[in-house]
Amino acid sequence: MVTEKITRGERPLILVTNDDGINARGIQSLAEFLMPMGDVVVVAPDGARSGQSAAITVNVPLRMAMVENREGYKAFKTTGTPVDCIKLALNVLFADRPDLIVSGINHGSNSGVSVIYSGTMGAVFEGIVQGIPSIGFSLCSFDANADFSICRSVVEQLCARAIEKGLPRDMGLNVNIPPVEQLAGMKVCRAARGRWTAEYDSRIDPIGRPYYWLTGYFDNAEPDATDTDEYVMAQNYASIVPVTPERSLTEIDARVVEWMKD
Repeated sequence: MVTEKITRGERPLILVTNDDGINARGIQSLAEFLMPMGDVVVVAPDGARSGQSAAITVNVPLRMAMVENREGYKAFKTTGTPVDCIKLALNVLFADRPDLIVSGINHGSNSGVSVIYSGTMGAVFEGIVQGIPSIGFSLCSFDANADFSICRSVVEQLCARAIEKGLPRDMGLNVNIPPVEQLAGMKVCRAARGRWTAEYDSRIDPIGRPYYWLTGYFDNAEPDATDTDEYVMAQNYASIVPVTPERSLTEIDARVVEWMKD
């Protein structure tokens, strides 16, 4: 049980989570990049929670334990999802609202339609709903030895700007970084349209029973478009896609009105 809640000191208060788990190299790198900017509090799942989107835990109790406590840095692990981590931090751990929520660095891409499934971005959407500037970072590599240092300058620049200026209301950022030796820079763009195809590989277990393993690849529906995250990353830029948790049209769409007519 938390007996003393976390308050903001002289430096900005930064909440960090991910969907790869508290021991993932991506979140450790992210915390390292952020510590010069403010007091960092990590609240992350105790294991991998990839593909959890905005899932929350409703049928079993959640548990949380501190794993590290030093000057300017605290870390907690939970049994929940990335969104659970944000909710627990804001409701149980913090006396003051954080200045920034940062999720990642995800091990793998969250470009295009992947933002719908991403636990990394689920935490970002929760932060936006709570009215807190929120950014998700992903390194587009599944290499076990991926070098997260390529992400440092992008994390530092965007997070420093978000702390200083905030972000527009109801908007967060989905940042994807290609695994290149030298980034060409950063570009604001939109998510590429497309879908995942050939998603399941059929296999047979050792006693002859069939099972299915999630695989698939992203089929870019607009490979010639030059304003998408997929194109930007192919040019060695980090892509910055503004996102919102609002999945309903905020204005009446004339197409729907026409469709509803007899």
